[in-house]
Amino acid sequence: QVQLVESGGGLVQAGGSLRLSCAASGIIFKLYAMGWYRQAPGKQRALVASISSVGSPNYADSVKGRFTISRDNAKNTLYLQMNSLKPEDTAVYYCAGRLGRSDYWGQGTQVTVSS
Repeated sequence: QVQLVESGGGLVQAGGSLRLSCAASGIIFKLYAMGWYRQAPGKQRALVASISSVGSPNYADSVKGRFTISRDNAKNTLYLQMNSLKPEDTAVYYCAGRLGRSDYWGQGTQVTVSS
């Protein structure tokens, strides 16, 4: 049974920081490309950052220089360090893993940034 469980969301003031974690089980984590997506109310889910199985990161333009994606294959965990948060970063953040045709999603964690 595959599980991706996000944690670390919450309420933070603009300019603050949060670190999201995604604990994976039921998959060979080190083989999977992983990503963080977010969905704000009334908007489509969008890619925030992704990281390949070998650790190459990719970021949406809106978060470049503020967010850092990383992975710890020994702990089967994906991270998203979010700094200089803005109210427009408010959304539900989802962890996702992909390998070939296998595609798994977590349940999401709410991030709210107050102005």
